[in-house]
Amino acid sequence: MTSQPKLICFDCDSTLSTIEGIDELARVRGPEVFKQVEAMTHEAMDGKIPVQQVFGKRLDIIKPTRSDVQAVGTCYLQTQVEGVADCLKALVAQGWTPLIISGGFKQAIEPLAKALRISRIEAVDLYFDKEGNYTGFNKDYPTTRSGGKPEVIERLRKEFNPKQIVMIGDGVSDLETQASVDLFVGFGGVVIREKVKQGAHAFITALSQLPEVIEKNLRK
Repeated sequence: MTSQPKLICFDCDSTLSTIEGIDELARVRGPEVFKQVEAMTHEAMDGKIPVQQVFGKRLDIIKPTRSDVQAVGTCYLQTQVEGVADCLKALVAQGWTPLIISGGFKQAIEPLAKALRISRIEAVDLYFDKEGNYTGFNKDYPTTRSGGKPEVIERLRKEFNPKQIVMIGDGVSDLETQASVDLFVGFGGVVIREKVKQGAHAFITALSQLPEVIEKNLRK
């Protein structure tokens, strides 16, 4: 990265991809597990309960294997939000460096990030034994709890001393970054969360709108 880059930080689930990775991990465990985990995910993303209240609990219910996580990685590639590649191309042309900040799982997100030429992923590591069975997750990582994404933003500020930072995402955990960034853009192209729509600096329903919204709001 150049000195004083402009950072554009994307949530992954329901922003770059139409799926929620944790829900897809639950789906392979059957309809009852899927329904239970999906409800917990929605409550956390809508801001009704703290992320940390469900983060480990969902994984303990699912116990995803390494191959399950790899399958979700493939699913991310197949469910990219419409216009994402063109949006990123336009943003890079405007001088922005894209990153991913997610409460999802790094190993699952890596294939999508690679396909989109996003080199930096801030997400949660999962741990497996030699046979590929789930043994845990990085409990110290900020995005495993509410208020974690602003912590990641502050780390990025210290690391890169960026000229500007923009965050885009669909959930309340993304909205929490608003005080820490130059512009927060709520995204409703997959699911509209009213708290995010009402609270965001700007709100869009298609990624094709993003370059113009950023330019309009950050003219300097």
